[in-house]
Parts: sequence; structure tokens; C-alpha cells
Amino acid sequence: MRAFVLLASICCGAVFAQTTAHAEAAADLVWPTQQWQTATPEEQGMDSAALARLVTFGTTRSFDSLLIARHGRIVLDAYYAPYSADIPHAINSSTKAIVGTLTAIAYRDGLLDRFDHQMLDFFPDRSIANVDDRKKAITIQNLLDMTSGIEWEEGISGGREQSLIDLGRSANQVQFILDRPMAKAPGEVFYYDSGNPHLLSAILTKLTGMTARDYAIAKLFGPLGISTSSWRQDAQGLSTGGGGLALLPRDMAKIGYLYLRNGEWEGKQLLPPAWIERVNHATVNMNASFEPDLRYSNFFWAIPEKHVYMAVGYHCQVIMVMPEQDIVAVMTARNFCPFGRMTDFISGAVKSEAALPPDSASADLLTKAIHEVSTETPISAGAAPEAAAAISGKTYKFPDNALGIRSLSLTLAGPNPGYELEIANRSRAGSPTRVSGPIGLDGTYRKSTPTELGIIAVKGAWLDAHRFLIDAQYVGAGEQRQWALSFDGQQLTLGGKARDGHEVSIESEAPGSH
Repeated sequence: MRAFVLLASICCGAVFAQTTAHAEAAADLVWPTQQWQTATPEEQGMDSAALARLVTFGTTRSFDSLLIARHGRIVLDAYYAPYSADIPHAINSSTKAIVGTLTAIAYRDGLLDRFDHQMLDFFPDRSIANVDDRKKAITIQNLLDMTSGIEWEEGISGGREQSLIDLGRSANQVQFILDRPMAKAPGEVFYYDSGNPHLLSAILTKLTGMTARDYAIAKLFGPLGISTSSWRQDAQGLSTGGGGLALLPRDMAKIGYLYLRNGEWEGKQLLPPAWIERVNHATVNMNASFEPDLRYSNFFWAIPEKHVYMAVGYHCQVIMVMPEQDIVAVMTARNFCPFGRMTDFISGAVKSEAALPPDSASADLLTKAIHEVSTETPISAGAAPEAAAAISGKTYKFPDNALGIRSLSLTLAGPNPGYELEIANRSRAGSPTRVSGPIGLDGTYRKSTPTELGIIAVKGAWLDAHRFLIDAQYVGAGEQRQWALSFDGQQLTLGGKARDGHEVSIESEAPGSH
């Protein structure tokens, strides 16, 4: 009996100690609802010199921003000119992870009864083509894991994005996706499909009576203190599920921090812990030739052996969560980035769980690196030739082409150099997009006022009397265009890379004057 009492006392003491430790740990948690706290890397056990090298590496991948938070405090916050911290950044397919997160909230709230609920149950009022036993078997979880089996071509392995192009041209995107034929049985194989999250966006609206954006404001963005965002809609007013959301990098980090804290925020459980567990231990093989170790679950990518999972958008719009090291990292960029290498870079900067001694030399390296990327370095712009005046004001029109350029007019002489550009809409039904703005001819970018395509920063440089280079950044959109222009009499030949990366050269039709 005494042994039992002693054992009970020990157990109770252990439980009390664990409870106390947990309470103390919870009390130490930092919640960046109003604003993020900051710290030096060394204060959070990281090496400033290693982070300085990472900042510099970002220039080789056309980064727009790079943020790292450890133990709830930002230790690195870099913005690459001409991008700046106050401009919301398109997160592209990381939008999918937000749609998944909202699905988890709907489940927590009892609006969604189960993840194995069959998808077609939510569209009883629609006439749907190509319905067979396989389509009937698609579940919410299949949509979340990209294993729906719907026939789709999105070019993730380098092919043509035909399904995305057709989706953009469709008058009713949800109907287009539902009508697609089946290629595989649900759950049989992973296949990247931006139609899946758009169906979930439609389902969320059915469950909540709100668009995904409005539901996010009420249940996710509001609690996390995210007040700056924009989200595209389709023709029916549904928030686009596969992309179209823009957030500030610091707010992207809040999404990662919610996952790092196991779905909890300021003492409230916003997400089911089982949801986080599934993401943290993703098992669906993505069959990705570019990184064979990638796995997938709930619209998140994962590299299990590196203990990292992430929301991923086209051109490295990434929210990275590293639970073992208590780190959230955010990247936005105009080029692709190697996920495994980025993880290794960040892990390599971690030197201790405890604070490190101050290191002024390393701190100076980091300060210098951040300053260099945030300050634009002028390029050689070349002297304007006599032909600049003759070219100015002419409109060069182009036949249909892979660059999507319908017409271009330049003003390359006088005090206010600029451009007028007409870009083809990817939808057949859509009218061309017309944008205009200034061009920097002194080697630095000039930003436009907000356009349909956002803020566009453009600079130009003369190579010789007949050749001109244009460098255009869609600031905050993760896109950059570089065009080589060759003028020959009344003709203009324009060369650049199409969206798929192939070099394209197009010749203008006979130009007319304004």
C-alpha cells in the first residue's frame, strides 16, 4: 500500500511538473496578431553570417522578399528592390493551402461533417457530364490530396498548361471542372490539378453562405490580425481556389505560425490538431522529377526526411514550416527555387536552442546584405540614338503570339519616357488588357500607378542605335518580363521568354502613328 501511495505521488508529481512546464511554455508563446516582435538571429540561436549568405543567394533566384521567424520572433526580414514590404504579394498556388485551411475550419465548426464525404453530394442541382462510378467516389479528402483522378493537364512537369488555359476561357469554371472526364480512380495517383481547390471554394460557399474570401476574413484572417489582402473571383463570384490571393509577406508568415503552433492562436484552437498532424506527416507521393522526395497532403507540400512542409505557389511563393526547429520562413520570388536547398540553408543557420553571444561582425554582414538587396543598383542604360525620336509615338501591332503582346507604343525621347502596352487576355471572351506607365532610362526602374496588372516597374537600355532592352517587373505579382527589341525601318522584332520558358521572337505588322 505504501508503495502504491509512493508511486501515485511520483506520478502525480510528474503530471504536475509536465502541466506546469506546458503552462510555462504556453505563457512564453508570442502571438503576432497586432504585430510581429523582432530579435537578432543570435538571440534566437541562429547565425547572422549564414543568413547574410542566404539573402545574397536570393538574388540568384530573383527573390522579392525573404522572411524567417524563430520562436515567434522575426530574425530576418528582407525586401528586394523594387519590391517593398507594404505591397501585397500574389501567393499563386499557395492560395490552395488557404482554401484547405478554410475547409479544416468548416469541419471544426461542424459545417462539414466528414472529409470522406463524396464531392458530388454538394452539387445535386447540376447536370454533370462524364459521371461514372469513379467520379461518384471522389471525396473531399481526394480533392485536398490532389488524388481526385479527374483528367487534367497543368504542366507541372514541363508540359502545356492546357487545362488552366481552358479553365480561364470557360464561362462557368466550376461546371467546367465537374464535367471533366476521369483519368484514374480516386486515390490511385497524385496529379496536380488546380480544379480541385476551386471545387472546394464552391463547396465552402455552399456550406457557409459566404465566399471563401469572406469566410477567411471572418474565421482566419480576422483572428490572425490579417487586414490587407485581395482575392480574385470567377465569373460567378466565387473566390478562385487554385490561386489569386495576395497577402503581405508578414501575413503569409502568420499562416505558417498558425500551423507551427498546431492550429492554436491566442489560446483558441482554430484548426483541428489531426489536420496539422496529417500535413506534418504527408504521405502522398507527388512523383516529382525535380524533387523526388516531395510528398503531399491537404494542399501542402512536404519533404519528410528534412522535417519541413510548406504552402507552395508558382515562382517560389512559399510559406515554409519547420516544426523541429520552431521556424517559419516565407519567400516570394520571380523565379523558381530549390525547396530542399532552401531548407538546408535555413537549418544550417540554426546553431543552438539557446541564445548565442552577440556577434557584431556577423550582424554587420547581415545588415549590409539586406541593404544591398533593398537598394536598386543602376545598370548602364546607354545613350539614346537619333532613332529614338522617330520610334516614339508609333504603335507596333503584333499577330497572335506566345508572349501575349497585341501592341506596343514607346516614348523614348523627351522628358517623360514611357510605354503603352496591350496584352491579350488568356480567355477568348476577355478583352485585351491595356496598361501604361513610365520607363526608367537612367538605369533604374520607374513604377506605374496601380493598373489591372498591379504596379509595373520598367526600365530600358539602348544596346546600339537599333536595339533596345525592356525589363518589366510586375511588382508583387512574382513575374518579370525581359524583352529585346530590334528596330528595322517600319518593323519591330520583339524577343522574350513565353510563360513556359521557351524563347519566342515575333515581328510586328506595319505600324501606324497615333
